[in-house]
Amino acid sequence: METFQDIINGDKPVLVDFFATWCGPCKAMAPVIESLGKEVQGQARVLKVDVDKNQALAAKYGIQAVPTFMLFKKGNVIWKHSGATDKNTLMQQIKSAV
Repeated sequence: METFQDIINGDKPVLVDFFATWCGPCKAMAPVIESLGKEVQGQARVLKVDVDKNQALAAKYGIQAVPTFMLFKKGNVIWKHSGATDKNTLMQQIKSAV
Protein backbone atom coordinates (compact mmCIF):
# COMPACT_ATOMS: atom_id res chain seq x y z
CA MET A 1 0.00 0.00 0.00
CA GLU A 2 1.26 3.45 -0.91
CA THR A 3 2.02 5.83 1.93
CA PHE A 4 1.43 9.57 1.85
CA GLN A 5 5.20 10.08 1.42
CA ASP A 6 5.30 7.62 -1.51
CA ILE A 7 2.50 9.51 -3.25
CA ILE A 8 3.87 13.05 -2.80
CA ASN A 9 7.39 11.95 -3.77
CA GLY A 10 6.15 10.51 -7.09
CA ASP A 11 6.70 12.03 -10.52
CA LYS A 12 3.18 13.44 -10.82
CA PRO A 13 2.07 16.61 -9.02
CA VAL A 14 -0.25 15.89 -6.10
CA LEU A 15 -2.99 18.23 -4.88
CA VAL A 16 -3.82 17.48 -1.25
CA ASP A 17 -7.08 18.67 0.27
CA PHE A 18 -6.70 18.80 4.06
CA PHE A 19 -10.30 18.78 5.29
CA ALA A 20 -12.57 17.96 8.24
CA THR A 21 -15.95 16.23 8.14
CA TRP A 22 -17.53 18.96 10.32
CA CYS A 23 -16.28 21.83 8.11
CA GLY A 24 -18.93 23.59 5.97
CA PRO A 25 -16.54 25.02 3.35
CA CYS A 26 -14.88 21.58 3.10
CA LYS A 27 -18.24 20.00 2.29
CA ALA A 28 -18.86 22.69 -0.33
CA MET A 29 -15.47 21.98 -1.92
CA ALA A 30 -15.93 18.17 -2.00
CA PRO A 31 -17.72 17.98 -5.40
CA VAL A 32 -15.19 20.44 -6.88
CA ILE A 33 -12.28 18.30 -5.70
CA GLU A 34 -13.93 15.12 -6.97
CA SER A 35 -14.54 16.66 -10.40
CA LEU A 36 -11.00 18.05 -10.54
CA GLY A 37 -9.58 14.62 -9.69
CA LYS A 38 -11.37 13.09 -12.67
CA GLU A 39 -10.22 15.85 -15.03
CA VAL A 40 -6.52 15.59 -14.15
CA GLN A 41 -6.43 11.79 -13.98
CA GLY A 42 -3.21 10.54 -15.53
CA GLN A 43 -1.49 13.94 -15.25
CA ALA A 44 -1.72 14.57 -11.52
CA ARG A 45 -3.16 13.05 -8.36
CA VAL A 46 -5.71 14.46 -5.97
CA LEU A 47 -5.83 13.31 -2.34
CA LYS A 48 -8.15 14.14 0.53
CA VAL A 49 -6.71 14.01 4.05
CA ASP A 50 -9.05 14.16 7.06
CA VAL A 51 -7.16 16.29 9.62
CA ASP A 52 -9.02 14.70 12.54
CA LYS A 53 -7.90 11.20 11.50
CA ASN A 54 -4.40 12.31 10.46
CA GLN A 55 -3.43 14.82 13.15
CA ALA A 56 0.31 14.11 12.95
CA LEU A 57 0.32 14.72 9.19
CA ALA A 58 -1.69 17.93 9.59
CA ALA A 59 0.75 19.12 12.26
CA LYS A 60 3.77 18.23 10.11
CA TYR A 61 2.51 20.50 7.32
CA GLY A 62 1.30 23.27 9.63
CA ILE A 63 -2.38 22.94 8.81
CA GLN A 64 -4.17 25.47 11.01
CA ALA A 65 -7.37 25.95 9.03
CA VAL A 66 -9.54 23.74 6.86
CA PRO A 67 -9.84 23.40 4.01
CA THR A 68 -6.17 23.87 3.16
CA PHE A 69 -4.92 22.87 -0.26
CA MET A 70 -1.29 21.97 -0.88
CA LEU A 71 0.33 21.08 -4.17
CA PHE A 72 3.37 18.83 -4.01
CA LYS A 73 5.85 18.02 -6.74
CA LYS A 74 8.55 15.42 -6.09
CA GLY A 75 7.98 15.80 -2.35
CA ASN A 76 8.22 19.59 -2.27
CA VAL A 77 5.37 21.98 -1.49
CA ILE A 78 5.03 24.26 -4.49
CA TRP A 79 1.71 25.92 -3.55
CA LYS A 80 -0.46 26.25 -0.45
CA HIS A 81 -3.84 27.91 0.06
CA SER A 82 -6.08 28.00 3.12
CA GLY A 83 -9.81 28.40 2.69
CA ALA A 84 -12.24 27.54 -0.07
CA THR A 85 -11.20 28.45 -3.60
CA ASP A 86 -12.53 28.02 -7.10
CA LYS A 87 -11.88 25.13 -9.45
CA ASN A 88 -10.08 27.31 -12.02
CA THR A 89 -7.47 28.39 -9.47
CA LEU A 90 -6.81 24.78 -8.48
CA MET A 91 -6.66 23.69 -12.12
CA GLN A 92 -4.19 26.47 -13.02
CA GLN A 93 -1.90 25.46 -10.17
CA ILE A 94 -1.98 21.80 -11.22
CA LYS A 95 -1.39 22.61 -14.90
CA SER A 96 1.57 24.84 -14.05
CA ALA A 97 3.12 21.92 -12.13
CA VAL A 98 2.56 19.21 -14.78
